[in-house]
Amino acid sequence: MYKYSIAKQLASKRVITNRGDEVGKVLDILVDELSGTLEYLLVEIDIDSKVTRTLKLDQKNRIVKIPYSAVSAVSDVFIVDEKQIIIDNEELIQ
Repeated sequence: MYKYSIAKQLASKRVITNRGDEVGKVLDILVDELSGTLEYLLVEIDIDSKVTRTLKLDQKNRIVKIPYSAVSAVSDVFIVDEKQIIIDNEELIQ
């Protein structure tokens, strides 16, 4: 079971791939409520980004789930491994 929580300073932080392509902005971070470990970033995809075209996303499907293990750096932006971006399923965002 996941608990939704996010630190205010992480809200709307940009996410880019390890190739420098814009992914979108952080909506939330999924945390395992038992262990407290960060599990996933929920990211709203920038509809005009190269990643959106690669994943063939449309206007309805703009949320992706990125495992926190894919995050290689965090500063002004999150840098993630683009191969680990997962198209989010609807039940996760309800």
